[in-house]
This record gives sequence, structure tokens and C-alpha cells, in this order.
Amino acid sequence: MGDKFWTDLYHHALTTSWPRFMGWSTLAYIVVNLAFAVMYRVCHAHINGSPDHDLLSLFFFSVQTLSTVGYGVMAPTGHMANALVSIEALLGMMVNALATGVVFARFSRPRAQILFSRNAVISQTSNPHALCIRLANVRRSAVLAMDVELSLSQYVAGEGGYPTHVFTPLKLLQSHIPALRFAARLVHPIDAASPLADCDPVELGATHAQILVTVRGTDEATGQAVLMQRSYDFEAVLEGRRFVKMIAREPDGGYLVDYRRLHEVEEELDAS
Repeated sequence: MGDKFWTDLYHHALTTSWPRFMGWSTLAYIVVNLAFAVMYRVCHAHINGSPDHDLLSLFFFSVQTLSTVGYGVMAPTGHMANALVSIEALLGMMVNALATGVVFARFSRPRAQILFSRNAVISQTSNPHALCIRLANVRRSAVLAMDVELSLSQYVAGEGGYPTHVFTPLKLLQSHIPALRFAARLVHPIDAASPLADCDPVELGATHAQILVTVRGTDEATGQAVLMQRSYDFEAVLEGRRFVKMIAREPDGGYLVDYRRLHEVEEELDAS
């Protein structure tokens, strides 16, 4: 059962794209103001400066009331008009407070700018063979105390024959990176103890197998925790390949990082 929009509205407001967020916010703003304009007209609320209860004038009066601007040109007169204005002013204060909080949360939400290689590769020149994945930090600030988990995700027959989602850890040569400033290569040796040893591609396809990478760390500039995940289908795992070099040392001692080569791989000519 999927999540319901209205019961998880805050999560949807934080995770949707900016164009969609702005579009839905604008639509909701227009609908609310139009609804109050119709109520002013239906209830015959008297508004000074709004001749003949013109709907467009009442709409703009609602905009001024909801935003608590109030230019003084249009003003409510009578109990009915003031009652509706009181309700709309209260709603406007709550809407403005909630909208401010959501926009601030969207801007302040930590997002690590870590890119993962498009493919994983299996090096056949190493002994034993090794599964390799490359990632790169595209920000100036480093990701500190970064922990990486690699696992094999599969759906297998569980108790009663029902499919069960199983995660099998894949041991990394280095699962903790003190500071990721440029790029790093994750290496899982495919030895006798590896779940990938002697894997049958047909069996992997039957279990919808994937390689999952989970990264946790702390942004050096903001001090906020960051969390990212990337999955690889086995169609994206290339055998007998290796990543091309993307970091070079300059004569002055600095480093030159070519992020355009993050996804580039080459054949291992001396593969056995």
C-alpha cells in the first residue's frame, strides 16, 4: 500500500522537485483566494471599494487579506464581512508560517554532491578478481568520516514460498574513508568467501539481484550528516574492465581532477 498524499504532505513537499513544488503552491494559492472571493460574493459581504461584488475585485481583496498586506483601498463592512476576514486572516497567518518553514527546510536539507560511476566493473587481472565501483565528491568541501556499505540485494523464496528481500553484505577492502575530497574506488574482492563467487547470471536474474551502495558521512562545511544510496543491476556490471585514471598530479604539487572521466572504463588487455 503506497503512502497517502494528505497524510504525508510534509514529506511530499520536501522531496518533490522545485518546479512541481512551485506549481502546486501557486495553484493552491489561487484556489484558496478564489474560494474566499466566492464566499464573499455568496454571503453578500460588503467590501468598500468593490463595486457590485465584482469577483475579480473580491479575489484581489482576498489576496490582500490572506497575505495581511491591506492597502486600505478595500475594507470590510458589517458583521458577515468581518467574520470572513477574521477567518481568512487566521488562515493566512498559519499558511505563511507553514510555507516559510517548508521553504527553509527545502533549502537547508543536506544534500551530498557525490557522483557514482554509471557502471560497476569486475577486474580480472587482480588475484582474486575484484568488483569495483567509483565515486567522486564534486564539492569543494570534503565528506568526513565516510562509511560505505556494499550489499547484494536479492528476492529469494522464504518461509511458505513467499519471496523475501535478502541483503547479503559484500566485504570492502576499505569501508571507512576519513575524508573524501576528490574520488575513491570501492573494491570488493571476489574470493571464496564472497557471495559473488561462482555466480550464475541466470540465477541472479531470477532473484532480481542488485548491488547496493550506501554512503554515510558528514559534510565538512555545514557539519550536517549526509546519506546517499546507489543501486546497480547486474546488466550494469562490466567484466574485464577497469576505470580510467581521472586524477593527475600537477607540477606545483596540486591535483587535477577530471570529473568527465568518472564513468569511463577501458578493457584490461592483460586479463587472464
